Amino acid sequence: MAREFTSVGVVGLGTMGAGIVEVFARNGIDVVAVEISEAALQRGRTTLTGSTDRAVAKGKLAEAERDALLSRVHFQVGLDALHSVDLVIEAVPEHLDLKQRIFAELDRVCKPEAILATNTSSLSVTEISVATTRPNQVIGIHFFNPAPVMKLVEVVRTVVTSADVVADVEALCERLGKVDVTISDRAGFIANALLFGYLNHAVSMLESRYATREDIDAAMKLGCGLPMGPLALMDLIGLDTAYEILDTMYRRGGRDRRHAPVPLIKQMVTAGLLGRKSGRGFYTYERPGSPVVVPDEQTPVASESALADGARGIAKVGVVGSGTMATGIIEVFAKAGYEVVSVTRGAEKSAKVFESVKTSLNKGVVRGKLSEADRDAALGRINWSATLEHLADVDLVVEAVVEELSVKKALFASLDEICKPGVVLATTTSSLPVIDVAMATQRPADVVGLHFFNPAPIMPLIEVVQTIRTSVETTTTAKAVCATLGKTGVVCGDRSGFIVNALLFPYLNDAVKMLEASYSTADDIDYAMKLGCGYPMGPFELLDVVGLDVSLAIQRELYLELREPGFAPAPLLEHLVTAGYLGRKTGRGFRDHTRR
Repeated sequence: MAREFTSVGVVGLGTMGAGIVEVFARNGIDVVAVEISEAALQRGRTTLTGSTDRAVAKGKLAEAERDALLSRVHFQVGLDALHSVDLVIEAVPEHLDLKQRIFAELDRVCKPEAILATNTSSLSVTEISVATTRPNQVIGIHFFNPAPVMKLVEVVRTVVTSADVVADVEALCERLGKVDVTISDRAGFIANALLFGYLNHAVSMLESRYATREDIDAAMKLGCGLPMGPLALMDLIGLDTAYEILDTMYRRGGRDRRHAPVPLIKQMVTAGLLGRKSGRGFYTYERPGSPVVVPDEQTPVASESALADGARGIAKVGVVGSGTMATGIIEVFAKAGYEVVSVTRGAEKSAKVFESVKTSLNKGVVRGKLSEADRDAALGRINWSATLEHLADVDLVVEAVVEELSVKKALFASLDEICKPGVVLATTTSSLPVIDVAMATQRPADVVGLHFFNPAPIMPLIEVVQTIRTSVETTTTAKAVCATLGKTGVVCGDRSGFIVNALLFPYLNDAVKMLEASYSTADDIDYAMKLGCGYPMGPFELLDVVGLDVSLAIQRELYLELREPGFAPAPLLEHLVTAGYLGRKTGRGFRDHTRR
């Protein structure tokens, strides 16, 4: 039988500590909430009452329930108040010496059978535990912010943590309505080890001026379905906290350069730009602590007139290709009112594309998203062809053929001869260098990347990829076209992976390495990222959907271009691809899909 916890103590009543207090009190457990001073105690009380009042206002908590919850919380100054609790959770700032001092004092104050837990997100639980005479009763209980909402708890055992203590804490998590993943004591645990390398990489993109803060954040939200962009998330976490976590992971995690904090982070922390809590970080906020972003000197002008200013007029669009992506792009342009010339390698291919577009449009009608008249009008705007010469009078060509550089270069050389002067030539490549394609023409200034995401009619993002030869007019035209299509166009340089894949696939690769090292299971890693970070899919779910072969090819391209050792493809990923385990499309990847 698991131990019954009737009272717990929480040390530190910042945002996280106050949230943990609320979690326990909501579930009928008495809480002794401890701070270092009366002023700090009052701030913690204000945080707790503010959170519960908001829950009442939103109808998620009855007034009587809130009053009962608050009556279970006993606010005290000093650790001596914890002498009779069954469990203590420490939630003070991420400084090892501070935590060790607190645990040494808790060891003296608390009853012998009490469990001592730390909410650290990056420090060594083992190093904290040795400050006590009872390291076998010390454990990590890592809640995620905001604790009352987030379902995940990482239960972190050291090599000496008692099995009974682990079992008791797992049962407690279940009582609290949380999903726990039990792991060993390693830098960053699961979620932070995967999350912060990605966040750090995003900051490096901004630091190098590869893309704007708005475009980086929009790309990851719209391209991957993430709840927040990486830079907005850094502001929420706090840049000082992020710096401490990255620095600790770098020092404890094998000195992987991708966890070495980007210099810009330290500079911003030194300047007091800590994120939401200071009122300014990567973005500027209405006031310290506010989530409301206000315009600042970096905020772009987003009016339609500004987008169209300097853009070429686009009325007729050519789409070359007959695959899924080409079909979706044809539909997108036709629905947006453009005249479209679809060019395939023959009448049979054209007929197949026509049927696919018609089927997709009919689905829109059935679902009430498109009228029959609009469907018929869209189909009427499409001209079907099997010869490139029919692109002679178009204003924009979008190439969506196979991802082979030789094929694309040959196509663009032909387009260079056929198309009129001033036409914008766009490639939808997701991995090849756009400049290589552009230099196959005599007009590289008119060549740009337009990376649509699949399925093109649904996904709201387009990456506009400009090479060092792309003209400002071409980029402006491409962005204006994205806006006309009802899509968000994000501008980036011609570098492997662009924004989305360059940030996404190293994170997926890190997850494979974590599994390969037997640190955790695929299920627990997926749980951690979905429940702890709000991701729509766990990394292994996503890898199986994307295809392990596709993922490996992208990761290889990133590694070959950036030469970052941490980007080297995980051997396990290579082995699975070699074995033919490519994900859902073959019935087996990281999971067996034939049994579902």
